[in-house]
Amino acid sequence: MNQEKIGKFIASKRKEHNLTQEQMAEKLNISKNAVSKWERGLNLPDVSIMQELCKILDITLNELFIGEKIIDEKYKEVADNNLLNALENSSFTLKEKIEFYKKKWEKEHFFELTIEMLVIVFFIIYGFIKDNGFQYLFMVIGFVSGIIENNRMMAYIEKNAYNKK
Repeated sequence: MNQEKIGKFIASKRKEHNLTQEQMAEKLNISKNAVSKWERGLNLPDVSIMQELCKILDITLNELFIGEKIIDEKYKEVADNNLLNALENSSFTLKEKIEFYKKKWEKEHFFELTIEMLVIVFFIIYGFIKDNGFQYLFMVIGFVSGIIENNRMMAYIEKNAYNKK
């Protein structure tokens, strides 16, 4: 997105509707300085007010994103390009979401996992010291519990990162 182009477009549409920066700011419940910054290409409008801004200026979101009026024949092409651009420039990619929820799960379950591993390691060492054969049982238990914990973590990530129920 070209902030300067969008800013000039906002300014021209505001003027077409005979609005001052103060009047538009008042309609959007924001400061006049925010409108001024958009029009100078320093900032973009916040996502939470973009629809209302478009209503006031009688434009579409796609027109706002490219900073110009769209002729009907090009509308689908422009809309697709805007969507691709938004997806490419999203601030939180799927890979980042997965990594975020993985770290969050590990933090939330750190104490539980640590105690579980200490108990398993203790019994494995104890089994080798006493040479009673239980160390192999606890190695298997450790392996199985690792698989279970990994599955729990992946279910948590899938539920949150992919927004699945």
